[in-house]
Formats: sequence, structure tokens, C-alpha cells
Amino acid sequence: MSSTVVKKENNEVTLKIQVSAEDFEKGIQKAYNKMKGRFNIPGFRKGKAPRKIVELHYGREVFYEEAINEVFPKAYESAIDEHNLEPVDRPSLDFDEIVKGQDVVFTVTVTVKPEVTLGDYKGIEVEKKEYNVTNEDVEKEIEGLRERNARLIAVERPIKTGDTVIIDYAGFVGEEQFEGGTAEKQTLVIGSGTFIPGFEEQLVGANAGDEVEVKVTFPEEYHAENLAGKDAVFKVTVHEVKEKELPELDDEFAKDVSEHDTLEALKEDIKNKQEEAAKKRAERELKDDVVKKVTENVEVDIPEIMIEHQIDDMLNEFSYQLQFQGLNLDTYLQYTGTKMEDMREQMKEDAYNRVKTQLTLEAIGKAENIEVADEDIDKEIENYAKQYNMDVEKFKKTLRPHDLENIKEGIKVRKTVDFLVENAKIA
Repeated sequence: MSSTVVKKENNEVTLKIQVSAEDFEKGIQKAYNKMKGRFNIPGFRKGKAPRKIVELHYGREVFYEEAINEVFPKAYESAIDEHNLEPVDRPSLDFDEIVKGQDVVFTVTVTVKPEVTLGDYKGIEVEKKEYNVTNEDVEKEIEGLRERNARLIAVERPIKTGDTVIIDYAGFVGEEQFEGGTAEKQTLVIGSGTFIPGFEEQLVGANAGDEVEVKVTFPEEYHAENLAGKDAVFKVTVHEVKEKELPELDDEFAKDVSEHDTLEALKEDIKNKQEEAAKKRAERELKDDVVKKVTENVEVDIPEIMIEHQIDDMLNEFSYQLQFQGLNLDTYLQYTGTKMEDMREQMKEDAYNRVKTQLTLEAIGKAENIEVADEDIDKEIENYAKQYNMDVEKFKKTLRPHDLENIKEGIKVRKTVDFLVENAKIA
């Protein structure tokens, strides 16, 4: 096998890859061995016809596609390694006429990673923010704990904002009851904004046992097109009215919601955790600011396909997050009235910035010979194993070569960012 670069223009490379007649013949033999079970030739049991007989009936060309699948991937990988190329997309393949006994020449066009021209990345001036924890921050967290540990108590009085009600309702547009507008024993927090605008407010003042007609207008951008902008009436029956009863702020409360024996100890613990979170936030934002400024100094022509792949990754990530809410991407698009192409367009700028940042950090890592030691990888694997509550050796067995490479790259990126921060001028 031999290869040459025929053309290198912008981020696209064209290669000529020559596979010897001998190697291609081996590929045809492998193709025959894989495919022979498909051929049913008179005089032979199925799959038992010799290769020469199969070629007489179907032509030698019947094996070419599978033979190419056998020989091309290895030849392509060798050419990529030989010319030190980093493809970012699948190659486009063409080949000359295949003649028995002659070498086979493949013409391959592939998009590769762009060259990055680094600007200044040492001595970058940034300001480190400080986030101070106040007593009000601690009290807000305490109030949050009270809210989460509150009890709902049934009351015999008119509904107020903040109450939780149990209701039945049926929705009508004109005289016609519409699909999806009916529920029984529905729980609703008044003032939560869960229902369409105007619905919850009209229940204020009603009592348990009351029947209320709620008149609303659906938003023009409502996800159900048949209801968008329409006037509607909901016939509502109020079953129960409940108010929130907050626990007393005392040592017993601290014992109930934490491992602490006193309220003061709980507050001290909350303050310590908030201060640690504030410190991490400041460090994270410092790193982000340094990387952003360094990336702004870089010149790079990013292939469109890299941005599209990044958008794919972002959509997959978003889809995964939706699953935790019991949704999928198609349902989300339907509810929001968004088209997939519009969503991809909205993500484009963010995707571009992510790709540019990634390329920038890779280039700096190479320029500064930032290495990842085996000990670094072992420590990272140990951390992952702890997160998944698995034995380290068992976790290692689940990792594929691709996973290990991703772990290594992740460590290298972190080391590169740490290098940039260490060499920045921090005010």
C-alpha cells in the first residue's frame, strides 16, 4: 500500500491510495468466504460452489464491494497516519476501474482538523471575582429547608395565593368540550403559574365545595394550535383547600432536617458549604474568563461539518436531559412549536464557540507539550468508579479504547486550562 496527498485546500485533503493487486486479491477471497452462502448455483449445494464457478455465473465484480470493505479501512488508516492527518468526517471514496492483476487506486477526499494560529496565551490579564456569603444567604437556605419540610393542612376558608387546592375541571371552547382540558382531583398551587394566565387568579376567594367558571384566553403561541388565541371557559369544582404550615425554627428542626443537634450548628454548616460553593464558582469563572480571552486571540477556519457535529452532540445532551422530565425531543418541539432546523440554528453560535475553544486548547496543549501520565488516568478512573459505586478493576473492564482516549483528552484539557491560569495575570 502506498499513498500520496494530491491536493490540500483549506480543510479538505485529497489522497491517492494504491492497494497492490495481491492485497486486493486477498480481499476478494475474504469477500468470497463471507458471501458464498448467498449463492445458489445448479449442481452445487448452496454455499458450496467454488469461487471460480460463482465468478463465471455472476462475474468477478460481484465480490468487489465487499472486497473494498475488507481492504480500504486498513489502507485508509495507514494513509491517515502516514500523512499525519486528523479527519473530522467520513471520507468520500472513488476508485479507478478495477482490472484483474493490477493495483487498485482509491481517490479519497476528507475534511480534516483546521490549522490553528495561536495568539498570546500567556500573561492574559483577568480579574478574579469574589462571592461573599452573607447572613441573608444562610437565612434564605434555612427558609428553603422550612418550605421543603412544610406540611399541608386542610383549612375551611376562602382560597388565598400560595394555597394548594384539589380541583376537578373541564374546559370548553363555545359549547364544545376540548380534548386535554379535563382532569379530576388535580393538585394546583395557586400563584405557581402552572396553568394558563388568568386561571389561578380566578380561584382566589372560592371555598371547598364551590363550583367556579373560569374564563381565559389561550396564548397566541400555545402549543396546541387548535386552542391558540381562543377564548375558553373552565368549569371548576373545588374539593379541598390546604395551606402550608412551616416548622418552627429551633433545635428540633435542625435534628429533623440534618445530622446536626442545634440550629446554630446547622447554620454554620450551611455557611461553610455556601462559602465552598462560592469559592468554586469564582475559580470556575476565572478559568472560563482566561480560556475565553485566549480563544479570542486565535485565528482558525472551522469546517462547517465540525459545527454540525457539535450541534448533534448538544441535541443529544439536551434530549438526555429531557428524559428526566418524562419528555423526548419530538414532544418538546411539538409543545414549543419549534422546528428542528430553527433549533439547530439557535445552537449554531454556541456550537462554533465550543469547537473553537476545543481547538484552541488542543493547540496550546501541543505547543506546551502538556502530557498525561498513566497515574493521572488511573486516578481519574478511580474517581469514576467511586461515582458509579463500582470496584475499580470491574469498572476498568467496562471501558473501551475510545472511552480511555476520552478520559485522557479530558485530563489534558484540564491540565492545559490550569497551565493558562497559572500563567495569567490575575487582578
